[in-house]
Amino acid sequence: MSLSDPIPTLLVLADGTTYHGWSFGAMGTAIGEVVFNTGMTGYQEVLTDPSYSGQIVIFTYPELGNTGVNPEDEESAQPYVRGAIARNICYKPSNWRSTQSLPDYLKQHQIPGVFGIDTRALTRKIRMYGTMNGGISTSITDEAKLLELVQAAPNMTGLNLVREVTTPAPYVWSEATTAAWEFNPEGVAKIGETFTVVALDFGVKRNILRRLASYGCRVIVVSADTPPEEILKYNPDGIFLSNGPGDPAAVTEGIRSAKALLESQKPMFGICMGHQILGHALGAETFKLKFGHRGLNQPAGLQQRIEITSQNHSFAIDPDSLPSALVEVSHLNLNDHTIAGVRHKSLPVFSVQYHPEASPGPHDADYLFEQFVLEMQTARQAAIA
Repeated sequence: MSLSDPIPTLLVLADGTTYHGWSFGAMGTAIGEVVFNTGMTGYQEVLTDPSYSGQIVIFTYPELGNTGVNPEDEESAQPYVRGAIARNICYKPSNWRSTQSLPDYLKQHQIPGVFGIDTRALTRKIRMYGTMNGGISTSITDEAKLLELVQAAPNMTGLNLVREVTTPAPYVWSEATTAAWEFNPEGVAKIGETFTVVALDFGVKRNILRRLASYGCRVIVVSADTPPEEILKYNPDGIFLSNGPGDPAAVTEGIRSAKALLESQKPMFGICMGHQILGHALGAETFKLKFGHRGLNQPAGLQQRIEITSQNHSFAIDPDSLPSALVEVSHLNLNDHTIAGVRHKSLPVFSVQYHPEASPGPHDADYLFEQFVLEMQTARQAAIA
């Protein structure tokens, strides 16, 4: 399809609001939670981030697809979004790394997209009324019929989507960030040791695994429901809790495992969903944000240092439920003061709500991977002593 033969596409929100645009992906119907991402770049990383499973993403940057897509920028083996919403679409990308156009990529993976939408008005609506389910369709032209399907879809609260994205079998990851893209060579070079890390896969991104490998980690990735005793059989130096989609409170197997693994007193690091899972394991609760944080310029910090971070999440740890005798807040989101990082007061255990691997995004928080490795180094030296 090209601009010369556009296919009308309907977008309906759960409150009955309708938008009319044109198709730029696969034909058919997609139902999911409608969220917005404010990043100016990195659309391919967004599409392939398992944390977006079950969601239809509004891209607020008005031009989408200019650089096409390529195999190197994928964060997983396939796109996980249910659908995509854009203002303008580029059908003929211009970039030396491009191997395919964005519309062709979405068609290949059977993901509907709609463009020609006033994404500013749509985003303002989501900000005002909160995220809600929606539907994109090229085949259903009756607004009432599509609305019926949207309203019958389950809400994100209480939904365990980790089962749909976790690895079915363990695997070992050893591929580091390529030299051409390495942005912290001094930090990586000074480690000088190899560590075994078991990563619980709640929907892990490849660039998280690459950053761990860059810092000398041999990463064993296991499914989210792997029992803690099986994890400890690998004799890991540290345990990593990955990002992932859905409601963290519903991932009961992961919470139980994290709680049991805390008793091993091994270094533990969580990102995004992993941060929320760790919060639950420590006795805290999580709640759903009105419209979440999805973008590349979220300020986070507490005292003296501010990091500009990449974020993608719908839920946050309830500060009133955090056991202050055990855990301290290490970072706040400086836009709305929700918890963005926690640290155990006596164990080498910490987590952040944002994405220090920065794919896409700024590199301010890459030091957290080094911090995790240094915790493992300290624990190893203590064990030898």
